[in-house]
Amino acid sequence: MALQSVDYDHRQHSVYAKARALDPDMLSQWMDVFAGFLAARRPLPILDLGSGTGRFTPALAERFGGPVYGVEPSDNMRHVAEGQPHGEAVRYLAGHAAAIPLADHAVEAVLMFLSFHHFPDRAAAAREIARVLRPGGRVLLRGVFSDRQPGEWWNPFFPRLDEIGAQMFPTLPDVTRVFAEVGLRPLDLVEVEERYAASEAEAVERLKLKGISTFEHLTEREITEGFAQLDAALAAGRLRIPLTGRSDLLVLG
Repeated sequence: MALQSVDYDHRQHSVYAKARALDPDMLSQWMDVFAGFLAARRPLPILDLGSGTGRFTPALAERFGGPVYGVEPSDNMRHVAEGQPHGEAVRYLAGHAAAIPLADHAVEAVLMFLSFHHFPDRAAAAREIARVLRPGGRVLLRGVFSDRQPGEWWNPFFPRLDEIGAQMFPTLPDVTRVFAEVGLRPLDLVEVEERYAASEAEAVERLKLKGISTFEHLTEREITEGFAQLDAALAAGRLRIPLTGRSDLLVLG
């Protein structure tokens, strides 16, 4: 059975910012990684496509000058972002990947941070990204690719998550193929060392917020039983939680 689209207006908007927060050092590290692939001139107009609650949008404007356009289809996610501090170089816009509300060649870069797998029409999204991107611009796609995903530490407690992930996340060849059709080729695939949490207790606390979209496809019974087993393993000292890992950033241009 095909997975239904995740409705971020229903529940995710209320937990996402806390569940997926980045500490200032990690956010700065991501800005350094992005800078390594972007032009040195400032300011740089950037599209944060699927900007959610604005995890990256203000930081992109501060680092690269802007304007930075945060395009997000979920009204509630966008409203959370708008309620957070941001400068005049940030603009949050209603829109989606297959109909980006920007002019042709409007931006020097497009960031998609864990959003591309949510796009229902990825071919249409690629065409729109190619349209708004200036010649020589860059696409920065932080993605989860099903052929490169070893499985998360919590998946054994929620057995159906492996199956859900295989359906939700495209393979790396799938992604490069759809962009090749619009003239955007892979330039690099970087494995970024990312810190997920400061402690095991924080990692479990964040997970219990269910700010991870794969959980939206589980039943309440699966979630309740899974967290009961996780708590038992943690109490028994049988749980080992990685606090860091490698995240894929695909660069296209």
